[in-house]
Amino acid sequence: MSDEATAETSDQTTSDETTSDEPTAERMEVQRTIPADAAAIFRVLCDPQGHVAIDSSGMLMSAEGEPVTGVGDSFVVHMDREALNDFPLGRYDVTVSITTFVPDREIAWTIRGKIRPQIGHIYGYRLEAADEGTLVTSYYDWSEIDPAWKEAEIFPIISEGALRATLGILDRTIARGGVAPAP
Repeated sequence: MSDEATAETSDQTTSDETTSDEPTAERMEVQRTIPADAAAIFRVLCDPQGHVAIDSSGMLMSAEGEPVTGVGDSFVVHMDREALNDFPLGRYDVTVSITTFVPDREIAWTIRGKIRPQIGHIYGYRLEAADEGTLVTSYYDWSEIDPAWKEAEIFPIISEGALRATLGILDRTIARGGVAPAP
């Protein structure tokens, strides 16, 4: 993590964040109530190992880095696109870069990699108190991707079903006590 990132306040977001929380043709949202407090869920979402643990796509193989603490923080994820079998990218690395960070309420990120131009899609979670625990909204937004990628017409890469499945895996991960430390 950079010194600059640790100086960020918890309420800061970047221009990568959409101004509306309403689903659009270029944004998906799914929700699930998880019987846990927001802090426990947020810890998993801040942990690079948490991202690997809850991934339903099968692409995230492992991760390196410390749990994130603010906008601008990042970590590396080792990917394998063969899980989707849509592009012959094989194994590659991406950097998850945090774009929104409000402790115990919202976290979002974009992916940076070797592909040019950078894509610019956003993944995130909003957490809200609910009678039975925490209402978790998972969102995937590709409304502001680079025009070259819009023209390719390959979005969404992840289906609504995969987004929903990740929430189920997050629920299971929380029920089991969170994420085990990396070996």
